[in-house]
Amino acid sequence: LQGPRYVSPVPRGGFVVSEECGDVKVFMSSHKLLSSLSSKYGHQFGNPAGVCVDMDGNILVADEQRRTVHLFPEHGAPICLVSTGLQRPAGMACSSSGHLFVADTVENCVKVFK
Repeated sequence: LQGPRYVSPVPRGGFVVSEECGDVKVFMSSHKLLSSLSSKYGHQFGNPAGVCVDMDGNILVADEQRRTVHLFPEHGAPICLVSTGLQRPAGMACSSSGHLFVADTVENCVKVFK
């Protein structure tokens, strides 16, 4: 890993790690690298920060530099979920009820999205 920042477990085992100014990598429960989101989706990150995985196994990534949150489904293209209203998204969490919590370090708050 190159500058690991945030980590989140994957519901079916394994974990996801964001790298500073780099990529987001998915590991199996055996700690073996499964994939790189940049390679798998052809997505260019600015500075990936917070990561979380929803109940369906979709990976969500906050991009600190681009001030966005993208959803990476197991199959299909990435979807931009949040493109406005974030100053510096950092840590994130997904709830079982479908809410997304994003810590915004510039505004000193946690923003909630459905």
